Amino acid sequence: EVQLVESGGGLVQAGGSLRLSCAASGFTFDDYNIGWFRQAPGKEREVISSISNSDGSTYYADSVRRRFTISSDHAKNTVYLQMNSLKPEDTAVYYCVADFCLGRLCSESEYRYWGQGTQVTVSS
Repeated sequence: EVQLVESGGGLVQAGGSLRLSCAASGFTFDDYNIGWFRQAPGKEREVISSISNSDGSTYYADSVRRRFTISSDHAKNTVYLQMNSLKPEDTAVYYCVADFCLGRLCSESEYRYWGQGTQVTVSS
């Protein structure tokens, strides 16, 4: 059974940092893509970052590029999202997602496996 467990969310002031973790189990971690989606109240869900554990390629949405960094610890089967220079507009529920896309990063609609989400709130 695929399980994705997020942690690390919380309340932070604008300009601060948080690190989200996604502990994965139930699949061959090295073969899968892991991504992060977020959904703010009244807004559409968006994929903000992803990583291919097979070749290390990464994706960042324009809204988070140069502020967020995704990384993968293969020994711990855990993916991290380091979030720096946080803004109030980063406030959302953040979801870890996973799926297998041979030789490429998965597209937004391809992720079948989802974690339960973790709340990130950035105060101004």
